[in-house]
Amino acid sequence: MDLNYSPEERAFRDEVRAWLDANLPADLKEKVANFAVLTKEETQRWHRILSDRGWVAPAWPVEWGGTGWNVVQRYIFEEECGYAGAPQLPALSLMMCAPVLIHYGTQAQKQRFLPRIHDGSESWCQGYSEPGAGSDLSALKSIAVRDGNHYVVTGQKIWTTHAQWADWMFCLVRTGSDSPKQQEGISFLLIDMKSPGITIRPLILMDGSHEVNEVFFDKVRVPVGNLVHEEGKGWTVAKYLLGYERLNQGRIGIAKRTLAKLKAYAGTVPGNGRPLIDDIRFRDRVARVEVELMALELTNLRMLDQMRRSGRPPGAEVSILKIKGTEIHQALSELFVQAAGPHAQPREALDGEFEGIDAFAAAVAPKFLNLRKMTIYGGSNEIQRNIVAKMMLGL
Repeated sequence: MDLNYSPEERAFRDEVRAWLDANLPADLKEKVANFAVLTKEETQRWHRILSDRGWVAPAWPVEWGGTGWNVVQRYIFEEECGYAGAPQLPALSLMMCAPVLIHYGTQAQKQRFLPRIHDGSESWCQGYSEPGAGSDLSALKSIAVRDGNHYVVTGQKIWTTHAQWADWMFCLVRTGSDSPKQQEGISFLLIDMKSPGITIRPLILMDGSHEVNEVFFDKVRVPVGNLVHEEGKGWTVAKYLLGYERLNQGRIGIAKRTLAKLKAYAGTVPGNGRPLIDDIRFRDRVARVEVELMALELTNLRMLDQMRRSGRPPGAEVSILKIKGTEIHQALSELFVQAAGPHAQPREALDGEFEGIDAFAAAVAPKFLNLRKMTIYGGSNEIQRNIVAKMMLGL
């Protein structure tokens, strides 16, 4: 096992750093650094820049617009983007739906959807969770009944991220099964969000943002050609997709940048007559998170080395990255709230902006609240521990 970068990999890292330094728009970088929420248009702007460079979909096959990079190069690129403060690209389309279509989709589905995902002209949302079917996703009850060349979909999805923006949804529905296993009889459909019978209702979060939604289906007709893989085998597709979702949740580059920001910020905040970073108790908490982050990075590198040598897709071990990565991001947000003190509360701003330290402090509380979801989505961390116990430890 070799956890050190080769000379060629270090040269690649330097190339990525130089390109990001020259091409990452300063206004977007500043908004990311200050925990500001980017608009759809701002995210699309960065998407187009990367698409034009040919770097928007590193993990895709070259024939569909991928880079041809190996797994280590892809890791370096993602972490350098995170550390540089680049906006996060729409993972639902690029890193979740697209790999499924590449692996399970028909040629017609690939030709129809992949170019539009690559250039950002169509956006996607995920129709998984339902009331009563979240971490226990196989308990879903939305149904799709075959009617000639269409499925008729009836039911409800919840916590649907950016459904208000999405052009399409990849969705799990129940198409029927006599098996006592809940996982049987689930199918994976691609649904046009402009279809008659779809209603989107916003869910306003604790931080005041409109990020997620309820989506209702009232006899929505979906062409049979939008079925991915086989009818009743959608659970196989869902497991494949969730492996890619969890692989991207460590976000080590982002965590490193956030940690550096925390140290700098705590050096400007007074605590008992001196900078807070000099307080031994606060510094101890920061050091503990930094050690955990270093350990997570080494774990990630070990997994990358194994994937590089075996050529296999991510397996159950990505649950470890999901558990620890999300906990680290939450811990960092908690430390920011402590550092900001009484300023860490959302407030209405004159002309929409604050000046000086209060501007950043006001963004800390919404960030803290928003990150509470990280240990829940993509399969709660309790479920991830069960996966590790069963699939890796044999318990």
